[in-house]
Amino acid sequence: MTATTRNATTRPIDPQTRIGHVHLKVAHLERALDFYCGVLGFELRQRFGLSAAFIAAGGYHHHIGLNTWESQGGSPPPPGTTGLYHLAILYPTRLALADALRRLMAAGIQLDGAADHGVSEALYLRDPDENGVELYWDRPQEEWPMTPDGNLAMFTHPLNLDDLLSEPPLS
Repeated sequence: MTATTRNATTRPIDPQTRIGHVHLKVAHLERALDFYCGVLGFELRQRFGLSAAFIAAGGYHHHIGLNTWESQGGSPPPPGTTGLYHLAILYPTRLALADALRRLMAAGIQLDGAADHGVSEALYLRDPDENGVELYWDRPQEEWPMTPDGNLAMFTHPLNLDDLLSEPPLS
């Protein structure tokens, strides 16, 4: 896509547009389900035998599709190739993100990083197939950092995990 193509549309996309779901190729379906359902807490919504599953939160039809149709027993793409950088899972509150961190710690899953972006706080990790995963919550929009001329001023600072863990546990 050229700059001319990008600028050809003068009207922005409908503001209610959302990313509906992500579908991941995985090497081992059960291992992926153990991570996404067993560790993160998503619910299995539907399964297609041993080759695919659809999982979600809150009764939605699916937020994540997992399949082995072209990847059974496969390995992750090597560094230096194109593909998915990470999928991002938006938690509704800081409390819920703290719960996610506790789940990861209980499962012995290492973080690749943790950042405060001003607009959000995020945890970065890898799933069992080495897909990048970001778990985050958004601060209320009125708290987002802005420049004096009204533009967004995101940044990346280390996230204080001890402070995040000071949030009370979910019951």
